[in-house]
Amino acid sequence: MPDEPSADLLDRVRKLLAKAEGDGVTTHEAEALTAKAAELMARYGIDRARLAAARPETDRPADRVFDLDNPWASVKIYLLAHVASALRCACVEVDRPVGRCLHVFGYGSDLERAAILYASLLVQMNRGLAAEQVPVTGASARAWRRSWMLGYASAAAARIRNAEERAAEAAGYTESSIVPTASVVLASRAEVVTRLADETYRDTRETRVTYGGTGYQDGYREGGRADIGNATLGPQDGPVGLSR
Repeated sequence: MPDEPSADLLDRVRKLLAKAEGDGVTTHEAEALTAKAAELMARYGIDRARLAAARPETDRPADRVFDLDNPWASVKIYLLAHVASALRCACVEVDRPVGRCLHVFGYGSDLERAAILYASLLVQMNRGLAAEQVPVTGASARAWRRSWMLGYASAAAARIRNAEERAAEAAGYTESSIVPTASVVLASRAEVVTRLADETYRDTRETRVTYGGTGYQDGYREGGRADIGNATLGPQDGPVGLSR
């Protein structure tokens, strides 16, 4: 039977991300710290999934509602949805009279991981944007900043997704009478999460976020600089759909 994942591992992740968010940390240092945190976070996620396959009471399907305020509420939803999706969660944007809301479905451990990574990446994204000099172009400065942040969010989520895939491949445990293979465990969890979201919201449509500024590629390069393993990111890892 798989061992109980250590709580110390998540504590290490939080400390790494706190350092990455700190004042005086260089871009290179922040990238390295975030890359290591994503690697440990992915390993933790696999361990929790393995344990839950043998002991379902340790990690059950759940959901969490995130209320996201301005400024840049639409960008925050985009970032959170991409991060959560990379961690095998399902996301539905819910209409609100005031503000924006994202309903995220996933196993408890994956929701926790998504919240931790989102909060840190939001801080790092804002700091990175503040250091940028908006180019003098025909587009407005606001449009450029928005497109920059969308590019950053896409690249950061792609890095997380790559870390998750490598962790699953590296798990390398064989099927037994207690625990099936990693691919079977993760596919089963994804199916459960999708069904939970579909049962909660029976009438949804997929939406895509668009942008008018020219900063997307600059933001994407900034968000994807950290090389987690040997992953190479490109524009094909850009925007994905969001149900609402």
